[in-house]
Amino acid sequence: MQFYDKRTFTRWFIIVASFLIVVLIVWNTYYLFQTFKDEERMKMELWSHATEALLSPEEDKSLNVITSITENNNTIPIIQTDEKGMIINSRNISSEIIDGTIVKDSVAAYKLLGEFKSSNNSIEIEYIPGKLQYVYYGNSTMLNLLKYYPVALLLIIVLFGIVVLIYFRANKMSAQNRLWAGMAKETAHQIGTPLSSLLGWIEIMKADNVDETTVVEIEKDVNRLQTIAERFSKIGSEPLLEERDIVADTEKSFEYLKARASSQVNFSFSAPGHPVKVLLNPELHSWTIENLVKNAIDAMKGKGRLDILIEEREKYIKIKVCDSGKGIPKTQFKKVFEPGYTTKKRGWGLGLSLTKRIVEEYHKGKIKVLQSEVGKGTVMQASFKKL
Repeated sequence: MQFYDKRTFTRWFIIVASFLIVVLIVWNTYYLFQTFKDEERMKMELWSHATEALLSPEEDKSLNVITSITENNNTIPIIQTDEKGMIINSRNISSEIIDGTIVKDSVAAYKLLGEFKSSNNSIEIEYIPGKLQYVYYGNSTMLNLLKYYPVALLLIIVLFGIVVLIYFRANKMSAQNRLWAGMAKETAHQIGTPLSSLLGWIEIMKADNVDETTVVEIEKDVNRLQTIAERFSKIGSEPLLEERDIVADTEKSFEYLKARASSQVNFSFSAPGHPVKVLLNPELHSWTIENLVKNAIDAMKGKGRLDILIEEREKYIKIKVCDSGKGIPKTQFKKVFEPGYTTKKRGWGLGLSLTKRIVEEYHKGKIKVLQSEVGKGTVMQASFKKL
């Protein structure tokens, strides 16, 4: 079900398929070697018999050589016809067509004869002056194997090329992930120093009896910065997952964002009326909701309708973020999750990429563009496994 599981499965499938093809090619090569070896042995035996017949005064020896030549052909399919094209004999033809000897009026037999005529030129036999017969033949089993041999080699080269390409692409993605993780941790570290100072200033403001409302609002924003710093510090490391009520955590993030969004955005929230337990990291889940909501608001240019729907299934809980924004072309459904992809003039294009990583790598869930229509809006869906 997971994206990375699918990619790993595909990679191993190609590797196993390549290995099996290599084994088949090796076996085929061995078979061809043995066939050629047997052919060489047969030719040498015929040569020996022919030499023996030349050296011997007995006529029976020559007849034996001729018989050996005709009987030793057990690989090349042959159909023999008279001058009128009527089948009079056959050899090495499939038992589906013949039963001992080819059926002369068989439709399948004449169809096969037509194939032989198109494959190879006939050989004339003038057994009596002026009397002719014709021999038509097809490809032997060995020749058919050799015909597909280059195709098999080309296939294995292509498959190994794909494996190498996937390997280098995976390495590149891994390097990019390490870079983003390093940047995130460094950002968290840099934010930490001024945050400590701000917390100290808040305590001074409290001691100086500064307006309580002002202090509370500043404290909220400082706490928010602490949450952001904690989010960044968790990127690139294995976060601690807790048994949480995903409905309550999602609603909490939703209410926070709603209070700080434009009044021209109409929000709605729909969810089951009971807790739904899921293994979550609350800070990272809050980041997921924030990224999805902010992207939706940006797509609507700060004006429109935004709905969050939480739907419960037997094994999964699905969070849908629906907006009335500009929409996404179907060809871009997967591309929007790639690092650096953005349609904004200002932005790094990391929001949905990080969101995908949080949902799929850390929470073992699934996120996708469920549906979208240009000019009408988009529905993003994140799925999590219930406990």
